[in-house]
Amino acid sequence: MKTRICEMLGIDFPLVAFSHCRDVVAAVSRAGGFAVLGATAFSPDQLDVELKWIDEHIDGKPYGVDVLIPENLAVKHEAGVTTRSLAERIPQRHRDFVLELLAKYGVDLAHAPETAEAARRGLSLQEEGALKLLEVSFRHPIKLIANALGVPPQSMLDLGHRHGVPVAALVGAKEHAVRQAQAGVDIIIAEGWEAGGHCGEVSTLVLVPEVVRAIKPLRDIPVLAAGGIMTGRQMAACIALGAAGVWTGSVWLATTESEVSEIFREKMIAARSRDTVRSRCRTGKYSRQLRSAWTDAWEAPDSPEPLPMPFQTIISEPALRAAQRAAQNGNSQARELVTYFVGQGVGLVDSIKSSRVVVQEFMQEFAESWDEMQSLMEK
Repeated sequence: MKTRICEMLGIDFPLVAFSHCRDVVAAVSRAGGFAVLGATAFSPDQLDVELKWIDEHIDGKPYGVDVLIPENLAVKHEAGVTTRSLAERIPQRHRDFVLELLAKYGVDLAHAPETAEAARRGLSLQEEGALKLLEVSFRHPIKLIANALGVPPQSMLDLGHRHGVPVAALVGAKEHAVRQAQAGVDIIIAEGWEAGGHCGEVSTLVLVPEVVRAIKPLRDIPVLAAGGIMTGRQMAACIALGAAGVWTGSVWLATTESEVSEIFREKMIAARSRDTVRSRCRTGKYSRQLRSAWTDAWEAPDSPEPLPMPFQTIISEPALRAAQRAAQNGNSQARELVTYFVGQGVGLVDSIKSSRVVVQEFMQEFAESWDEMQSLMEK
C-alpha cells in the first residue's frame, strides 16, 4: 500500500521505525520499512561513526535521523554552559536520594559512567548542540529529520528544506499539531499517551483523527500515527483513522538487534500493558517506561520532586546504568531497578524476533486486516 508518506520517503510500505540502535535501523530499512536513528545520545563525532556504519550496511535504502530540541528547557537560553556547570547544579538532596536508593539494592554508583556523559547529552538538547548533530547528519544520505518536545526552531526547518529533506515533528495534542502546521513542518507524528518515551495525555485512537481534522483546513500535511502500535492490524486501524502511516518504537526493543539488555528483554516478555508508568523520574519530562523499583521510589511521598530537563537525566542515567551493570553481574536485587522507555504495547510482546521478521509480520497482518475490512464493506 502506497500513501503520501511513501512518496515523500521513497518507500513502498508506510512503516516508520524509531530506534537508538544502528543495527535496527539498517535491518528495518533493508526489510522494506523506513528507520529513524535517535541521535541525541551521541556526540557529533560518535554520530558520524554510527551513520557511516549505517551507510555501509543499509544497502542504499532510505533512513532518517531524530533529534530533541525542547521548546521548554531549563538551560535553553543559557550561554557558556558546560558539562561541569550542569552537574554542579544538582541539589544535594537529589544526590543523596539516588545514592540511598541504589545502596538499598546493593548498587555502587562509584562504578557508574561519568556524570559528565549524561551532562553532555543535556548540552545536545540546546539548539546549538542539536544543530551540530544535524550538520553531521546532512553529510550522509538521510531522507528525514524529526524533532520532539515542541515546534522545531526555524534553523532546523531551514536546514531540512535547504537539503530537500522533509521535517517531521511529534505532537501529543491537537493544539500542538496546529502550531506545527503553522510553523511549516512537513510531516506530523500524532503520538498517543500509550507511547513509550515522552508522550502526552490523549490516546492514539482519539488523537489521530483529531489531529487529521484540525490541520486539514490549514495545510495538506500527512499524519503518522504513533503510540502503542505493535502489529500490522493496529497499523491498518490507524490508516482507517486517517493516518498516512505509522511511527513505531517499542516493538523494535523486542528484537535481536536492539540496544536493550537481555534482562530488559525478559522483563518485556513478562510485562503486561498495565506494567508501564508515565513519570518524570527519568528525564524531567513525562515519559512512559517500564515500572520498576526506580519509578516506584520517585513516586513515593518522601521522594524529592524530579528536576527539570536536563538535570533529572544527569542523575538518572548514571544510576540506571550502574543498576543495569550490577544486574548483569548477578545482583538479583539490582534487577528490580532496571527499566527503560517502553509503551503500553509491551503487553503484546511474547517473544524476541529479528527486525526483518517484525517488518514482514507487519506487512502480512496489515494486508490481511485491510482485506478483511474491504470484505466487510462489500457485504
